[in-house]
Amino acid sequence: MRTIGLIGGMSWESTMPHYRMINQTIKDHLGGLHSAKVILYSVDLQPIVELQHTGNWLEAGRQLAEVALLLQSAGAESIVLCTNTMHKVAPAIERVVNIPLLHVVDVTAEAIKKSNFKTVGLLGTRFTMEQDFYRKKFEIEHDISIVTPNETDRETVHQVIYQELCLGKTLDSSRTEYLRIIQRLIDNGAEAIILGCTEISMLVHQDDCFVPLFDTTALHAKYAAKWALSESY
Repeated sequence: MRTIGLIGGMSWESTMPHYRMINQTIKDHLGGLHSAKVILYSVDLQPIVELQHTGNWLEAGRQLAEVALLLQSAGAESIVLCTNTMHKVAPAIERVVNIPLLHVVDVTAEAIKKSNFKTVGLLGTRFTMEQDFYRKKFEIEHDISIVTPNETDRETVHQVIYQELCLGKTLDSSRTEYLRIIQRLIDNGAEAIILGCTEISMLVHQDDCFVPLFDTTALHAKYAAKWALSESY
């Protein structure tokens, strides 16, 4: 079994299901008392959020690249970034390590392609919904069109993530708002919805929605576990 290096803490609320689902997948495959070989570095989220909101992605990338190097030095054989938004700085990480970064966008896009969807709605932070690091990979590398909410709805989704979900709060009123926004995405052509922030699955579940939801946390964690189990996965 290969060792996974987790960069967590963004937020720690979503790092926990990453860790749990990685270990559960290993247990399901191997049985007994087996668990994953994991090295976790949990960052302090507040300084990262300040860098995000001031647009200092260069420094954010430098800091996470440093963390990735520490994980590699500690024996990690892959890097799993337990956040969607910070995949914006994935190239900064990939430049400094010689182990693979298991990219959440590629993992999610491959799952969507297997289901033969061509147009999907994207929920996430404003950075994920508005900047091109997610959309470009989907539309150019995977030939899948992305639909995002309007500006007002993007702000609602963003604020719920930072002011509620990252603090462990799940409010029925926010779930209602998310479901309204999801319905608008469906009305605008989305055949399925990407929960493109690792905290959103705390609030919205498949039972809440009649189109498929692609939970990036679950997809990413399960892929990482299976990668650890197989040289050819």
